[in-house]
Amino acid sequence: MKLRLLAGVVFAGFALGGAPCALAQQPPGVAPALQGLASQPATHTAFTLDRDTLQQANGYLGGGGPGPVSQLSSITFENYKYRQPAFYAPEGWREVVRAYDAAGWKHLVDQNVGPGQNATPEKPLTDLWLHFRGAEIDDVTVLLRGPKQMSVIEVSGVLKPLDLVHLSGHFGIPKVDPGAVMVPAPAGR
Repeated sequence: MKLRLLAGVVFAGFALGGAPCALAQQPPGVAPALQGLASQPATHTAFTLDRDTLQQANGYLGGGGPGPVSQLSSITFENYKYRQPAFYAPEGWREVVRAYDAAGWKHLVDQNVGPGQNATPEKPLTDLWLHFRGAEIDDVTVLLRGPKQMSVIEVSGVLKPLDLVHLSGHFGIPKVDPGAVMVPAPAGR
């Protein structure tokens, strides 16, 4: 039921205000690096929920008061689907990491993934990049790479680290897995 309401709010946002503007602050060079990351062409879809649409959706989902959603500027979703299991080229991956590093983002990764699994994942892998403004987070990127699909979720707004836990499981943001162990990425990874 909540998913239908959210879909209605998204549709209303497009119908009433045109296409939402892209507000997430993706570092220069990330978009072409992501498009060239896999060994094969992909079907690509993307959309952005702007501040007004997020506020409307928050009201439908029982929020509406102060909280993490009220601090968001936008959430952008990108999805890449592949016909066959993808090979994520190491040189393409280095370009993605280099672009985020150059822009001052902090990278967290699953500590149990080796180079082979990173290039040809058997299960979805999650990478998380955080951009800080002082003690607050102003942009977050979640990259989920699976055998036949890659998803990029970009969240823009002023957040405290605990807000990420509260937002998980909503608006397409993956639910925080209590068993996951994320660690800072080694240099160049």
